[in-house]
Amino acid sequence: MNPAPRPALRVALLGVAVTLLGYALFAGWLGVHAHGYVTARDRATATASGVVVEDGIGDEGDIRVRWSDAAGHVHVQRFGIYDTDRYVEGERFPVAYDPAASAPRGFPADPEETAAEDDLLVPVFLAGVVALSLLCVWAWRGLRFRLTTRRPGHAMTATVRTVERLVALARETTTTWLVLTGPDGEGGTTTRWQRVMWHPALDDCSGPIPVTVRGYGRRRRPVVVELADGTRLVPLGRLRDHRPAGELLDADEAVRPGPRDYFVLPAGAVPRPARPGWRPGALTAAYGTGAGIVLAFLMAEGTPTSVVGFALALGTLSASVWALSAPQPQP
Repeated sequence: MNPAPRPALRVALLGVAVTLLGYALFAGWLGVHAHGYVTARDRATATASGVVVEDGIGDEGDIRVRWSDAAGHVHVQRFGIYDTDRYVEGERFPVAYDPAASAPRGFPADPEETAAEDDLLVPVFLAGVVALSLLCVWAWRGLRFRLTTRRPGHAMTATVRTVERLVALARETTTTWLVLTGPDGEGGTTTRWQRVMWHPALDDCSGPIPVTVRGYGRRRRPVVVELADGTRLVPLGRLRDHRPAGELLDADEAVRPGPRDYFVLPAGAVPRPARPGWRPGALTAAYGTGAGIVLAFLMAEGTPTSVVGFALALGTLSASVWALSAPQPQP
C-alpha cells in the first residue's frame, strides 16, 4: 500500500473537530447565561403585582410590564411569554424579584412562563441535533468507504475530469470526477461517473488509466476506485450514468497554475507559494459568522448573548458544511 498523504482523512478530522469545537463553544456560551438566569431567578423570592402596559411586541408577542419593588422604585420591563391571550394590555402580571438587589431584575412569577429560559436552552438542544447529524454523515461516509473496499474488484479504466460550478456569492468551485469505462457484460462497454474526494495522486494521472473498482454492479451505489499504486479514493454521492451538471474542464484547464506559468522569474527568485488550502474554509466561516451577526440584529434585537450565539452557530455550520463538501485545492 502506498504511504501517500491522506487528505480525505485530514478533511474528515477537520470537519469533526470544527463541529465539536463550535458546538462546545455555542453550548457553553448559552449554558453559562442559562445558569446565570436560573440562579438569579432562584434568588427572586419577593413578588410584585405588575400591569401589562403593552402587548404584541415583536414576532413572539412579548409584553411590557410596569411594576414596583418594595422600595417603591418603578420598573418597566419586557417579558417573553407563552400565554399571549391571557396577558394583554391592562391585565395583571405577577413579577418575582430579588428583594436584596439594589436594582432588581424581574422574572415571571407564573411557573409556566419559562420563555426566557427556553430561549437559552432550546437552541442548545437543536444545535446538538444538527451537530450530531453532521458527525453521523462523517461516520457513515467512513463506514461506507471501509465496507466498499472489502468488496471484489473489477478492472476498468478511469479518466480524471474536473467540473466547475458556480456557487453562492458568485464564487466558483471545482469537483473531481472519475469517468469509469469497462465491459457491460454483453460484449460492449459502459461508462459511469463517480465523484471522489481530491487526492494529490490524481494530479499525476493523465488520460485513461487502469484502476480497480470495488463495489461495482450494486445498482448506483458509490464505488471505491483504487489506483495502480494502491491509493483508494473516497467516493462522494452515488454512481451516475451521465455527466454531472456544470462546466466540464479540459485537462489543461484543470491544472492548478503557478507563478512560473505566467512570468519569467529572475534567477534565484522564489515563487510565491499557492494559497493555503484552509483559506476557502476560513472565508466560508467568516461569511457565516457575518450572516449570524446580521440575523441576531434582525431576529433577536442584537443583544450580546444573541450576537455571539448566532455568530458561533452560523460560523460553525458554514465551516462544517464546507468540510463536508470535500474541498480541494483551488488555483
